[in-house]
Amino acid sequence: MAAVKMSQELPVPAQAVWSVIGGFNGLPDWHPAVEKSETTTEDGAKVRTLHLAGGGEIVERLDSADEKERTYSYSILSGPLPVSNYTATIKVRESGIGCSVEWSSEFTPADAPESDATAAIRGIYQAGFENLQKMFGAR
Repeated sequence: MAAVKMSQELPVPAQAVWSVIGGFNGLPDWHPAVEKSETTTEDGAKVRTLHLAGGGEIVERLDSADEKERTYSYSILSGPLPVSNYTATIKVRESGIGCSVEWSSEFTPADAPESDATAAIRGIYQAGFENLQKMFGAR
């Protein structure tokens, strides 16, 4: 399995960032690639459909969430990314005079070399982190 783990330090309290990114349906509020997110419940699980800028959809299932620990994990059910068996976790933790946002995942490359699949995922995370820097400032 391939893995990507990235983090971003922000000079604001963890709860301030979590209040923006912690909602499973909140990606349009902070990630520039996501125009709209819709949630449904399927077989007792929360599922979101992300409508991407420029077209395309990614369908993801919420696997676990912990508001107190400011973390949630999810899996991709379908979409255009060159990955399969994708699971990821987003965490926000207190860190020094602000917080640290960590986004990590494991997946199997699909229809692409591992380097291309990893680069695609890193690009998605980086775009989100760059927008969080614009929203909250960077350290």
